[in-house]
Amino acid sequence: MFILFVSDSIFAFYRHLLDDIQFTMELMSTESGNVPKRYSMEMSKDFVPMSVFSESAQGKIAVEGKILNKFDMRPHDENIENYGKLCRERTNKYMNKGRQIQEKKKTPAKAPEMKRTRKDRGEMEDIMFKLFERQPNWTLRQLIQETDQPEQFLKDILKDLCVYNNKGAHQGTYELKPEYRRSTDEPGS
Repeated sequence: MFILFVSDSIFAFYRHLLDDIQFTMELMSTESGNVPKRYSMEMSKDFVPMSVFSESAQGKIAVEGKILNKFDMRPHDENIENYGKLCRERTNKYMNKGRQIQEKKKTPAKAPEMKRTRKDRGEMEDIMFKLFERQPNWTLRQLIQETDQPEQFLKDILKDLCVYNNKGAHQGTYELKPEYRRSTDEPGS
């Protein structure tokens, strides 16, 4: 990017001339053979003026100048083929990065879980009543471990026999519905 600084008074004097002037820029030398040496510079009409700032070692900021025009550079017509080659080379360089293939270490896969088989619903209800005699509140995970039954099957039974605690000290647990608690508290059941 090239910035040309011109004082306000000189710029005001030459402002009316800038619309008719064609600007060109020629580089003295280039590092690569494909870089164009001559450029046409076109002044943009829709440019928002900006300022250039600097900061001193003490941290003070100063205005160095104003940017009142923007020039777009494009290679001169005689250099357009070289510029096309440069663009293709640049694209190819970044598209063909040396990619490395790394072997991914295999992590030991979890042993496939055995499918749980459903017991008879009546038998499961008896097991559930015995579990709730041992302990009044159970989480779903605890019940799955104790009964070794499929989760959905247990949820269906729990929906009929239990109340889920959303709040309080026993949040996230199931307890027997009051009508079943009474029947289990009676002697001889």
